[in-house]
Amino acid sequence: MYPEKRPSLTRRAGRTLAARAGGAALLLLGVAACADKPTDPAGLADYQQRNDPLEPTNRVLYNVSDKVDAYTLKPVAQAYVWAVPLPARTGVANVLSNLASPAVFFNDVFEAKPARAGDTFMRFLINSTVGVAGVLDVAKGWGYPAHIADGGMTLAQWGLPSGPYLFLPLLGPSSPRALTGYGMDIALAPLNYVPRGYGLITLNYALYGVSIVSARAALLGDLDQVKKNALDPYATIRSLYRQHTNAEIKTMQDDHRMTVPDWYAR
Repeated sequence: MYPEKRPSLTRRAGRTLAARAGGAALLLLGVAACADKPTDPAGLADYQQRNDPLEPTNRVLYNVSDKVDAYTLKPVAQAYVWAVPLPARTGVANVLSNLASPAVFFNDVFEAKPARAGDTFMRFLINSTVGVAGVLDVAKGWGYPAHIADGGMTLAQWGLPSGPYLFLPLLGPSSPRALTGYGMDIALAPLNYVPRGYGLITLNYALYGVSIVSARAALLGDLDQVKKNALDPYATIRSLYRQHTNAEIKTMQDDHRMTVPDWYAR
């Protein structure tokens, strides 16, 4: 950022993603006014259960995103899997996970989960040192397994409802709560504030690109199976997204561990 106080490329890319996704969300919300709500009891119950009032537009965006992915990101992810051995890909994923630890830690704190925050802190400390800058997940074997904590989960813990289902370009399955949480995670990531010079911006931007490819590579088999076997891939992905999100939130909320022994609190 010095001397012109310009943000890093990753931060600008993140802002661009958030801005585009936000614009898409506003567009979808505008279309929602034209959506027809069923009047019969059975149709209305199904409509409310799906919580997808923007479904016609969401489906269009899903189909467009699927076609774009098929000719761009998926081939790159397939080439990555072909060229890079599994141990190396695992190491890359571990490094990216370690770099995300500060944002996970702050979300743990905001969720009022001190034990989870302690786990995240220890994972970052151990893996950044003994784990060779995060390449090896040594902390998992030492009793500090990884967990998910993001801005959407934090907002859920604060009582904010999910809102209607959204399928957004570049971001995929989402919701107004998840979209807001995504912006929070961007703000919480320390690497988005690296200074200019010394190749840090280039490194930051490269890490951002690698994280996209790594995440897509991890979904190659599962996503192909969904598209191959599901009668309606869009509806299946919507259901799987909600199940995964709700499961992660419940796991977080059910974690009542304290950072002191039980006998001390008595």
